[in-house]
Amino acid sequence: MVRFLVLLLGMLTAGRPGQREAAWYRAEDSPGGREPGALYADRTEAANGAAWPGQAGSPPPWQPGAGGRARPPGPGGIRHDPGPHRRRIVRWVKWTAVVVAVGLIFRRAIASVVLIALSAALHLVGVNLHLPSIRFGWPWQAISAGTTTNTDLGPWVLQKIEGISKPALGRANFNFFFTRKVSKDIGPWPCWYASTFYAVGHASATVDLNPGPTWWAPALDHYRLRVLSRPVDGKPGRVMVTMVLPPPQLPQSVHDITIDNIPSKPIDTQHSWTYPGFGCGALIRPQFSESVLYSEAQHIAYYKANHAPQVTRPLIRTAEAEAAQTIRDNFIQPTVNAFGYTLDRFTIHWAAP
Repeated sequence: MVRFLVLLLGMLTAGRPGQREAAWYRAEDSPGGREPGALYADRTEAANGAAWPGQAGSPPPWQPGAGGRARPPGPGGIRHDPGPHRRRIVRWVKWTAVVVAVGLIFRRAIASVVLIALSAALHLVGVNLHLPSIRFGWPWQAISAGTTTNTDLGPWVLQKIEGISKPALGRANFNFFFTRKVSKDIGPWPCWYASTFYAVGHASATVDLNPGPTWWAPALDHYRLRVLSRPVDGKPGRVMVTMVLPPPQLPQSVHDITIDNIPSKPIDTQHSWTYPGFGCGALIRPQFSESVLYSEAQHIAYYKANHAPQVTRPLIRTAEAEAAQTIRDNFIQPTVNAFGYTLDRFTIHWAAP
């Protein structure tokens, strides 16, 4: 009677593989082991070739004919199907770890390329921004901290300075007034007409940052680099650089001066006793054109840029500051940093005119 009930229960659950497998595993894992009349006996019969009701001709998954490779039997001759194997690590996690490892290994090369591209992009849009300097290098080209302590930095820094091709410019703006006077007698009548104008002049002084190989001859002592300390235990060394440069050069021609803010009307007017509207106004005033006023203001501004102390002093001061910043930040500082040193002190002396 018990066997008959078990057979009916098996026929009802034959179309449900999940429940049938769970029943088998519960039968296998029961503490009492194999009991008479349990589903274990029915599964054994199916393994010997008997087909389950509702699944005629379909071999069970633990037989070789099911399409998969037969697995070796476990203890007691029972075959177990472990089911599909789950992937333990997600694929994107592996690729992220690979990318991070490559970035850490080639960080110096990547940082150098990124800074070069960023500097070019900023230069293209017209932004003048001072970015840090990182030399390109592969990981196998890295030099340990103690190998550069005896490097002679003097020739390296001087070689960078000798590669400078553009002079430094010091600019100054100054305001001034000038008077334009024209005289033209009308027969016995003296006729002159004068007007005073306001103008703004722009002048530049230049500093030759690379006067030539003869300027840097060792006998002249125009360049000196002194090592104050060597790199030790990962700490950078310190250097001091002293240079002598030619003095700033003031504007050499009127074409080095630009003028603006010349109004179309004068701020003051003077004329002879002759009625200007009848004589001088008709003959002389048309000579006050914009081009004539610009040329006269340019000559006056050129004279002031070379002789007026209130103009020449700002010109020379700004030119010296521009030269010192250009040489220090663009040539000396990056060079000594590349060899493991820091620029402790930088001094420029200006030679006599």
